[in-house]
Amino acid sequence: MNKFLTLLMVLLLAPATVMAASVEELQEQLDELSSRLDKAERHVATDKISWYGDLRVKADSTSRKDVRLWMNTNPGGMPNFVQAKYDVDNDISYTTRLRLGMKAKVASNVSFSGRLNMYKTWGDSTGVHFMDSLSYTMDGTNSGNPTGDFLRVERAYFDWKSIADSNFYLSIGRRPSTYGPPLHIRENEKRGGTPSGHLVNFNFDGATLGYKLGEVTGVEGQVVRFCYGQGYESDVNNGSLMTLAFQSAVEDTHLGGFNIDILNDGVTFLQATAFMAKDVTDGFTGLAVLPFSVADFSPATNTFVSRMMAENNIGDILLAGLGFSRDEENGIKWFGSFGYTQTKPSGQAGMFGGLLSDTTFDPATGAVIADQADKTERDGYSAYVGVQVPAPMGKFGVEYNYGSQYWTPFNQAGDDVLGSKLATRGHVGEAYYIIDVNPKMFIRLAGLYYDYEYSGSGSVVGTPQKIEEVMPMTTHAFFPVVDSAYDINASLTIKF
Repeated sequence: MNKFLTLLMVLLLAPATVMAASVEELQEQLDELSSRLDKAERHVATDKISWYGDLRVKADSTSRKDVRLWMNTNPGGMPNFVQAKYDVDNDISYTTRLRLGMKAKVASNVSFSGRLNMYKTWGDSTGVHFMDSLSYTMDGTNSGNPTGDFLRVERAYFDWKSIADSNFYLSIGRRPSTYGPPLHIRENEKRGGTPSGHLVNFNFDGATLGYKLGEVTGVEGQVVRFCYGQGYESDVNNGSLMTLAFQSAVEDTHLGGFNIDILNDGVTFLQATAFMAKDVTDGFTGLAVLPFSVADFSPATNTFVSRMMAENNIGDILLAGLGFSRDEENGIKWFGSFGYTQTKPSGQAGMFGGLLSDTTFDPATGAVIADQADKTERDGYSAYVGVQVPAPMGKFGVEYNYGSQYWTPFNQAGDDVLGSKLATRGHVGEAYYIIDVNPKMFIRLAGLYYDYEYSGSGSVVGTPQKIEEVMPMTTHAFFPVVDSAYDINASLTIKF
């Protein structure tokens, strides 16, 4: 059909000299016009979805100091738990992260956005982590933990703007809930997510109902959002047909709250966040290689892959925060952010603990006593500050954050190799230098130092123990406890 239309155009438009041309010349013109038409058709087809992305290659040299681990030295007999002390050094490790973003305009006020993510360690594509901490492959952290050479859907949602010609908008799907402000400054990119990255850097599925309040108040960029999400599904694929044996008491985990851009004029940014995680579970569905024998807790590296599931709803978590940042005319960027968390335990616990409390075991049978966990409410807080200044060939930045003993945020999807720095219960300092090779390519040189004050950073289960008490063996911890650590890294990023 295309060739027929092209031939017709040639016959109608060609001058007399072409009409008298040879068959070969006419065929050449026909092929050329047909090729142009094919390219135009392909262009129209690909314009339906606009693709963009970035590729980052990174090298890290890390060291964890004074690691302590309790382990059973008498497997098969009467358990004999002793504590080992050692350092863990990794001279070099490499990772590659590929992110493919996509956009499509559905209607004048409806659009689709999505992003696919591949994040892998060189030489490893198993997709399942060895469980040497309470961080494992699960729905909320897949985008920030190296998994394998496959693409995952990090975000996929639609935006329905100006509903009924009002200031309301609705967005539903896998949320843009990672790399929110002020994390984009150290990442050398535009704002990557909606909520505060200090409080929330975690993948989840849900919806946002927003209202552009600035259209009424005249305050530029002022937006009020009510956000809802689901963090855990207790029924589907979780043994509901065998409810007498599995999941009989576990409810879904729901998230809800407000995220408000108080001011966003391109120079000054002020944001407030307040939300609740209701019926938090003692774990998430995910895969992990267990580091010990289930029978006697003796160390084991070649055990089986286990599908992790929650056993109990351990309580609720309240989170609130206020973030401020400025982009000065001289190129300096600076920010400050404060976060607060409060836990409301239910008194329930699983094998790894209750909400910021340890599990109680029956001394006769060794079985978990699920309903005797500590119900004490715990308050936690964190401060996060940083500045970035223009420097030769790019920019230089320094950052500092501190988390208290009971700091319990949802930012475990941070892709720092040693674990999300903003989840740390203790001190973290970072310095970095960004070299702008060209507008779409940069090199980043950085160093981070972690000084842990309490155990269990990033975990909602188990009692956070003082490091100085764990070290002299006056108390214990289920997983390895690290005193301090550093990460020296270099990365190259291209955007396309």
